[in-house]
Amino acid sequence: MAQTRIAVIVGSLRKDSFNHKLALALAHLAPSDFTFETLRIDDLPLYNQDDDGNQSAPVKRLKTEIAAADGLLFVTPEYNRSIPGVLKNAIDQASRPYGQSAWAGKPAGVVGISVGAIGTALAQQHLRNILAYLDVPTMGAPEVFLQAKDDLFDDKGHIGNEGSKKFLQGWMDKYVAWVKSHAA
Repeated sequence: MAQTRIAVIVGSLRKDSFNHKLALALAHLAPSDFTFETLRIDDLPLYNQDDDGNQSAPVKRLKTEIAAADGLLFVTPEYNRSIPGVLKNAIDQASRPYGQSAWAGKPAGVVGISVGAIGTALAQQHLRNILAYLDVPTMGAPEVFLQAKDDLFDDKGHIGNEGSKKFLQGWMDKYVAWVKSHAA
């Protein structure tokens, strides 16, 4: 059985990140022929166009990992009503130099979780705008704007709340179909 490789980009660097926990929990809901790899973005230099001709080793690694993936999963918190700077930096680094974007054509899903009642709705909208420009076909619905609550994750890191689990399983099923529909 051929494996479908998903590159996971988590926009949070926090040790106990809710978004990192969500990324891991979502992977448990995927079929066995899907593998999820969280890409490292904390070691990327700040984007500088002067470096386009000589990208750093971490940037080259990121671009190689994205190129090897069949799909993308963005899991983002919301900082000041937008995406975190570390996520924007990773997106910019892997999209450059102009015309050599690693993101183009890769089917994506976008989710997020926060302590706020509207989850990460505004950050996700900003991210979708960026991804549209970068030619990343992004699944539109269902949208996932989760509020972090005590019963969301169980002690094994899986989705513990049955209502949330059912909703997220439905999302994962649609995401899997989305990625497969864009397979080359």
